[in-house]
Amino acid sequence: MVSSDIRVRFAPSPTGNLHVGGARVAIFNYLFAKNLGGKYLLRIEDTDVARSKKEYVTSILDSLKWLGLESDEPIVYQLSRIEDHKKAVQYLLDKGLAYPCFCEPQSYEDKMESGHTSGRYEGTCRDKKYTAEDLKKPHAIRLKAPQGEGFIKFHDLVRGDISFDYNQIDDFVLIRRDGIPTYNFVVVIDDIFMKISHVIRGEDHISNTPKQILLYEALGAKIPQFAHLPMILGASGKPLSKRDAATSVTDYRDAGIMPEALFNFLVRLGWAHGDQEVFTKEEMIKYFTLEKVGKKGAVFDLKKLSWISGVYIRATSEQELLAQYENFEGNYQQQIKQLWTDEQLKSLLFLHKERATNLVEIATAIIELASDPKSLDLSLISKWLTSDSAKLIETFIEKSEKDSTFDHHSLLSLANEICNLLNVKLVNLAQPLRLAIVGKVQSPGIFELMAILGKDRSIKRIKFLWQQILNLKIVEN
Repeated sequence: MVSSDIRVRFAPSPTGNLHVGGARVAIFNYLFAKNLGGKYLLRIEDTDVARSKKEYVTSILDSLKWLGLESDEPIVYQLSRIEDHKKAVQYLLDKGLAYPCFCEPQSYEDKMESGHTSGRYEGTCRDKKYTAEDLKKPHAIRLKAPQGEGFIKFHDLVRGDISFDYNQIDDFVLIRRDGIPTYNFVVVIDDIFMKISHVIRGEDHISNTPKQILLYEALGAKIPQFAHLPMILGASGKPLSKRDAATSVTDYRDAGIMPEALFNFLVRLGWAHGDQEVFTKEEMIKYFTLEKVGKKGAVFDLKKLSWISGVYIRATSEQELLAQYENFEGNYQQQIKQLWTDEQLKSLLFLHKERATNLVEIATAIIELASDPKSLDLSLISKWLTSDSAKLIETFIEKSEKDSTFDHHSLLSLANEICNLLNVKLVNLAQPLRLAIVGKVQSPGIFELMAILGKDRSIKRIKFLWQQILNLKIVEN
């Protein structure tokens, strides 16, 4: 098969936001196509009018764009192809390969409950003759499935050879009584129309495959190759649910996870290239093959996702990081731009990205830094406080007020000078200063932060701390 014949698709239903499991299916389709020089396509399966919502179409498309998964051709909307679905049904009816079923759903359900049927449709209407007048009555359309002994076999590109006994497949419904086509029917019609060569999807679709193969055969169409991906599991070993972690792509986008990180993380759920964990997109395209996809479910590990996101954040320029804030809720970009100059913001992003695992952490820290701490918990620095702490901080205030440079080099030099003079360790000064400036004992370099904050604001906060320490000594005395 030449590269121009490779055509895959991702086909979400707009009944909710894009699930991370769906995103992984899209990613695997994309990488498979790009590795072989083929086409990655998108189809919106919106024939379920009652459950499909326009806002979910928008959300799904936004999520895919955020992940860098845009279709190589115009998007196909399944609902717009209803006339082609009707023509296909008529073709099957004309060929005697499908038939109208007038059975009442309730009577069939009653049979199942009473144990008078195996759960398979018994073919009550299969050989019944019907008239044009009969077709005015409510009815479904069913495909005539093979009867007798035999198997439907196919080679799964992930799982190997799979077969289904004819007895496992009944005359399944193509068009429901309400006129809505079923998934197994329209997916085949649309895959034929889109000339899909490979169907790559979750393992929950394995049971649909024999029915779809029967439809391809009935329509005289070429059967695509199938590949069924392992499930994504939660920590319990069961399919991922909201109990384990957020399940939609928008949740991770709005939590500040880098799109490249989520892409990379989802690729590694079920696929591997040696022990390598972090890849560029170019590397993923180069190395991706279905032969490297495992058969067992892969566990969704939030700690690993956070770690990978941190790796990508550190590798991203400050300008690119700032642009990321345009993509998720919280109005972070506007807030931080109002609080800091462009030069300050660039420096703050540079400092905070070294420790962060998501963009919300960075934005929150930068926003909080702009406001003076309203209270200070001195217990956080108790192990660094000595009887000379007030004198130490007072000396730093006096000397730093005279520092005309007030950059991080001069501040660090000044701090070392004072600590040597008073015979204390630098940490005994740095940690109280950190509490004064950010209200915490963990932050990027404190002297870098003070230089960005400026002399007046920094010394104001340090004086507030100094007064707190003096008050503490008065209480103790």
